[in-house]
Amino acid sequence: MQLRLSIFAVSLLYLLACSASRADDLQTLATDFWTWRAAEQPVSTDDIPRLERPAHWVPSWSPESVQSYRTKLGEFESRWLKLDVASLPIAQQVDYRLMGSAIARVRCELDVNRGWQRNPGFYIDQTVGAYFHLLLPPPPFDAVRTSLIVETLASIRTTLTQARTNLSDIPAPFASLAVDRLANIRSSLQQSVTALKPKLDANTSKDLDAKAQQAIQALEDYREWLQARVPNLPSETAVGRDSYIFFLKNVALIPYSPERLLEIGKDEWARSVSFQVYEEHRNQSLPQLALFKTEQEEIAATTRDELAVRRYLQEKQILSVPDWLQHYGVVPMPDYLAPLESFGETDDFTSPSRLKENSSRYINSPAPDLGYFALSVAKDPRAEIVHEGVPGHYFQLALSWAHPDPIRRHYYDSGANEGIGFYAEEMMLEAGLFDDSPRSREIIYNFMRLRALRVEVDVKLALGLFTIEQAAEYLEHTVPMDRQTARTEAAFFASSPGQAISYQIGKTQILHFLAEAQRKQKEKFSLQRFHDSLWLNGNVPIALQTWELLGIKDDLNAVDQLH
Repeated sequence: MQLRLSIFAVSLLYLLACSASRADDLQTLATDFWTWRAAEQPVSTDDIPRLERPAHWVPSWSPESVQSYRTKLGEFESRWLKLDVASLPIAQQVDYRLMGSAIARVRCELDVNRGWQRNPGFYIDQTVGAYFHLLLPPPPFDAVRTSLIVETLASIRTTLTQARTNLSDIPAPFASLAVDRLANIRSSLQQSVTALKPKLDANTSKDLDAKAQQAIQALEDYREWLQARVPNLPSETAVGRDSYIFFLKNVALIPYSPERLLEIGKDEWARSVSFQVYEEHRNQSLPQLALFKTEQEEIAATTRDELAVRRYLQEKQILSVPDWLQHYGVVPMPDYLAPLESFGETDDFTSPSRLKENSSRYINSPAPDLGYFALSVAKDPRAEIVHEGVPGHYFQLALSWAHPDPIRRHYYDSGANEGIGFYAEEMMLEAGLFDDSPRSREIIYNFMRLRALRVEVDVKLALGLFTIEQAAEYLEHTVPMDRQTARTEAAFFASSPGQAISYQIGKTQILHFLAEAQRKQKEKFSLQRFHDSLWLNGNVPIALQTWELLGIKDDLNAVDQLH
């Protein structure tokens, strides 16, 4: 109740401020932009930007669509630059910078990273990935949802025709990775459609089989088209320093140069390795964690542990848990999703219109050959609960979707989101959540090693100091982790420069933010109040949160001076 009243008070103050200023112009721009963005934004394997699309939406990347995107983007850039917010309250100036970041992200996608021109995997995301995302919410599959699934399958052939026109600057490693991703697409997509069909609305799914076969053939033709071109393609995948700086400065609002990022990653890797060594030495006489015996045992443990984490947050006065917040759990992998699980993250974080529904992650049965993260969860679910569920992504996204400020409800930034998820892991470890399981603490420290190494991998891939294979090998042997997960991570980071730094760098910024808050507020500092503000504004880059909450603009000034 206290949090609800707090949110209501913030909302009232915000609306009063808006009515007394020129912020209406910014709100109009934001409303127009987010409406447009919901239709324009490409599908991604990043699990944070889950959008509610317009009715009957399917991806469109024809040359005409791309030109219309650029034209509209130019209009938004012009409108944003013309706004005068210097005399407005800091909260609204923060919103102005948020909109600048959101607009710059589109410019980065269209003209800096240029995945639609450089990365054949981009079109796998717009086709198989778009279908995959429609399968994540739990049943039922009513007529509306069934119709959208059929329409999405039907759009695949057109999208891949557009891909052949657009892909004018393909690096060979990106093409090879796309070929590998589509190696078993016929059997995978067919198995998914066959398993899904009995669950769909019968009248609306009459054309499902025909559309699916057309989609499968188009995907196989696309794979062969790429395979024939690989020998003649250039090898360079790096976006280069200038493009990387553009992302750091204009999109992520991160105040560190690439060189400083490497220093942070190196220092944090040494710290995490040391902590893991200390923990393993301390635990050398203890047995290793056992795998759950069955899927049901893992599900029951996750349900029990999620409730325990929520209680822990409140009893230790770490973070407020609103009564309306639903639960995060795991459920068995559906037969229609299992064949395609490598095409995206198998979690359903719900959405702004589904705040009354539980969030779920789909899992496979416990087994020694599971991937890096799944294997850890099959031993102790709490590390994933803390990062992905409560108080991590699901919790933070749900709070953000209920934010009284419409701009902050829609804005997303992986730097803050993933930073909070990673921060939550170590914060909960230090708060004592894992005191009952020393071997689980080893898992947290190994996660820390991975996130620190991701910084080095991301920066070196972007600057051309690592190839994808070198990055994969480095992750495999230095974390260590299984080869497939390492290769998947390296490929994603190469095609999405700046995403992999978000975990460690976001957490580093949060630690500085907390230290400054404690220094400035002294005896008035409250960890719970600090966390409540951090989580409510969890989509907002930390440099902006520091300015708004503490009046400290040092990081934002450093962002503006990056070169």
